[in-house]
Amino acid sequence: MEQEEAEPHILMFPFPALGHVNPMLKLAQLLSLSGLRITFLNIHRIHQTLVLHTNLQSRFSRFPKFRFQTITDGLPPNYTGGLTKLSELTHSMEAVTKPLLRQMLVSSQLGPIPTCIILDGFFSFMVDVDAEPKIPVFCFRTVSACSFWAYSSIPSLIEDGQLPVKGEEDMDRMIVGVAGMENILRCRDLPSFSRVGDRTDPILQYSVNQTIQSSKAHSLILNTFEDLEGPILSRLRSRCPNVYAIGPLHAHLKSRLSGEITRPEPESSNGYWEVDRSCLAWLDAQPSKSVVYVSFGSVTVMGDRQFREFWHGLVDSGRRFLWVVRPNLVGGKDGENGIPAELVEGTKERGCMVGWAPQEEVLRHEAIGGFLTHCGWNSTLEGIVGSVPMICWPQFADQLTNSRYVSEVWRIGVDMKDVCDREIVAQMVNDVMENRRNEFMGSVIETAKLANTSVEEGGSSFRDLERMINDIRLLWRRRIKRSFPPA
Repeated sequence: MEQEEAEPHILMFPFPALGHVNPMLKLAQLLSLSGLRITFLNIHRIHQTLVLHTNLQSRFSRFPKFRFQTITDGLPPNYTGGLTKLSELTHSMEAVTKPLLRQMLVSSQLGPIPTCIILDGFFSFMVDVDAEPKIPVFCFRTVSACSFWAYSSIPSLIEDGQLPVKGEEDMDRMIVGVAGMENILRCRDLPSFSRVGDRTDPILQYSVNQTIQSSKAHSLILNTFEDLEGPILSRLRSRCPNVYAIGPLHAHLKSRLSGEITRPEPESSNGYWEVDRSCLAWLDAQPSKSVVYVSFGSVTVMGDRQFREFWHGLVDSGRRFLWVVRPNLVGGKDGENGIPAELVEGTKERGCMVGWAPQEEVLRHEAIGGFLTHCGWNSTLEGIVGSVPMICWPQFADQLTNSRYVSEVWRIGVDMKDVCDREIVAQMVNDVMENRRNEFMGSVIETAKLANTSVEEGGSSFRDLERMINDIRLLWRRRIKRSFPPA
């Protein structure tokens, strides 16, 4: 047996979107800290962008058993569709990437046959679990447990006639029959793909199928923690063979790195754009808990009218604000021409706008008092760990369920879904920053404590990660035993 085969080898493959790649990279670092051999397979154009704008290479250079590999998704290098053109992306990957991956596995191009594959559950179709060589698949879902459970409920909701939704007038109807979510979800809080009027809609069918496949994997990995989503995790364990709740990953990684003798590589934002760190100096000059941080993630696109409503609302609230305005945040020019003088003046007095920010550092900053967010799961967890109450403006997928839980279950913010009005923006900003602040701060501080405790030694997420690492080593030992039976 060759020396490099004498240890477990993990292949990791994230879906090509920033909100999927980032947590997979953090998990890769955590597994590398344990001494495991990791091959991180990434779509070539995504990898090149990360190399350009982050310290990706130097951050992983300390791990001699870690390596990056790239593969094509069959799309042009300048392709920008991503999640907004899901069918185009997945069709190309099934036609081009999937056979290439199989060839790489069979030909040992990725090194020795992996002990297991940690595969993003949003494209479970990439690996045929019954094909040779048979490799256990650990499905990593980058969404919350509550949204994954909501995804799982869609087929039964269609079957009993609760879906499809019958227009806007039906949106506030309560969903019934989803165990563990009684009296919580309305139609408008279900994942966005369930809003379609046709049950044969391809995006609906795709999302449902990938969720079903995820539940059939060898194991399910979730970026969450027991004290936040314990009741839903218990439901998931009744369907999935093995569940590891190991989040919040960014806090987990920070905790484990803090115990390292060697000084870790400085924190880097895994982004598609250059980080503007000048905003940290601006925050340093602001009073404690006085600033609303505004970021709608890496995918959300809004129209010009919506952009202006938010801008008016932020200025009209009278609060200081730091706003991440990505180069591609505003997708159309459907509003008035020119920028009103009051917006220019209000921003000069109390605002700061940047193209991309080091979000984890921003949310830990003493000056931040609120977070206006799209409620993507990574951002939600970062807000929780930072003890920052949230104003949620979700747009698609799991964000709609996350925002409902933020407001109605965890009580750490307000939900502004399906609304874009300057008066409501101003009102909700002031609710979080002053009117209801004591109500939210008590909940979010307690939730942050639970999150940090979960990733410390002995915590639930710490234990689940250790269990996962031990289970991977056990898989390898069993395979070696089958390959080399005693004489």
